[in-house]
Amino acid sequence: MKNLYEAARVAEVKERLAQLGPDSKRLWGTMNPAQALAHCSAGIELALGDRIPPRMVVGRIIGRIIKPMVVGNDAPMRRNSPTTKDLVVQDKRDLQTERERLRGLIDRFVAAGSKGCTTHPHSFFGPLTPDEWATLMYKHLDHHFRQFGV
Repeated sequence: MKNLYEAARVAEVKERLAQLGPDSKRLWGTMNPAQALAHCSAGIELALGDRIPPRMVVGRIIGRIIKPMVVGNDAPMRRNSPTTKDLVVQDKRDLQTERERLRGLIDRFVAAGSKGCTTHPHSFFGPLTPDEWATLMYKHLDHHFRQFGV
């Protein structure tokens, strides 16, 4: 499965990150490119344990059922997939600042490897292994790059 522990995936993600511009048109959703990058950074902060949001009630009920459908294959995440309110970005952001922040977090995630992943449960899916975190982070980045056609 594609994940952020694979050097080829990291190179792909960074190339796509460089292609995202302020004029990139979104194909779905409401965020602009800078907001999407800030949102992606927040997702990686979740995986690293920098952010620890509470478990979502709906996640406690169906998260275990949905988890294998998301992290158990290479299928891309669906358009307009829901997110936790802690990761919603609505304020104005600078694209270059957010690009550099995300690039740094990707590097940190990769360098830390499996020992760097949080043991805190994901707010929706519940407990994730480091490999599941790495798969989810790749899929999340891919999802938002596809959102802008890069």
